[in-house]
Amino acid sequence: MKWNRSIRNTAVAGLLALPLLLTACNPFAAKSSAQIDPPPEDIEYQMLRNLEVQDQSSSGTEGKMSTVYLQNDHGLLAPVAIPLPEDDSSTQLTRVLESLVKDGPYAKLVPAGFTGVLPEGTEVKAITLQKDQQLAIVEFTEPFRNYGAPEERKVMEALTWTLTENPDIRQIQLWVDGEKLNEMPVDGTPLDRPLTRVLGINLEMNNGTSLSQSSPVTMYFSAATPEGVQYFVPVTRFVPSASDRIQSALHELIKGPARGEGLERVVTDNTTVDSIDISQDGIVTVSISDDMFDPGERVPAQMLQSLVLTVTENTPEDQVRIWLNGQKNVVGLDNQKYSEPVSRPENINQIPL
Repeated sequence: MKWNRSIRNTAVAGLLALPLLLTACNPFAAKSSAQIDPPPEDIEYQMLRNLEVQDQSSSGTEGKMSTVYLQNDHGLLAPVAIPLPEDDSSTQLTRVLESLVKDGPYAKLVPAGFTGVLPEGTEVKAITLQKDQQLAIVEFTEPFRNYGAPEERKVMEALTWTLTENPDIRQIQLWVDGEKLNEMPVDGTPLDRPLTRVLGINLEMNNGTSLSQSSPVTMYFSAATPEGVQYFVPVTRFVPSASDRIQSALHELIKGPARGEGLERVVTDNTTVDSIDISQDGIVTVSISDDMFDPGERVPAQMLQSLVLTVTENTPEDQVRIWLNGQKNVVGLDNQKYSEPVSRPENINQIPL
């Protein structure tokens, strides 16, 4: 085993298999651990193997799991799967949006260290779906206008990414008390067209970026709660428009996160992308190389899951298989075989309360 020190420390602190919920045929297990000094490599490896196979996916609460985008303690938006109760008085989409309200009706279901970004007191008056356009028209009450100007983009991102977790929704239109918004109410961001994920999330831009000649790509880095539970955070960067989206996103993932935002790299800087192939049946095969891993060695699930999320975020396809160092039998420390097609999770980051 030849992992570098930063990867080993992250592994012990975060238990490498992050809390994801996949379809029943392909589950990722949720893991957590307090930070400790790394033990000798042989002991560390056995510890990780033992911890990876533990099943801690149950949150101990009842309700339909839904992924919503909440602000973490570094000010970044992250997907969090929470169990929203089912009742007859409101729709699931209404409950999902109400979970984004600060100190709202579902605040007790939000894990420590996270908070909603919609102003306190905001209510959802109506949600209308135009299925032929995959458009959700959302009407809020007047308190929706009560956010600060620096929060405007974050409000837009949280709403857009939360609602588009629903496979039937790709576009969002905003209303407040019977009035269609042609611009955001505080800082005037134009809303001349419906919001989509092209908006990006947790945007990182270089000073020399030309938006007219660039396209957004989104990759998934890692962060940890104060209790040491690891979870994924999406970050959007801009790349030249002519670039292959998957290839560009993976190259940005390898570059690692910006400093000072509480994010951790999920692949080593020795990683290279050898090839990307999309089959006729829509399976994306990603072949990578990293000399930090020996043949047949089990690979950190954190790394493999991040690759799955990053690839499926930047292509319409939702299944990925990963080959490593020419090996077509790649198994993670979570005992999942990633060299066979793995589906994008239905819910991401189930974090214990």
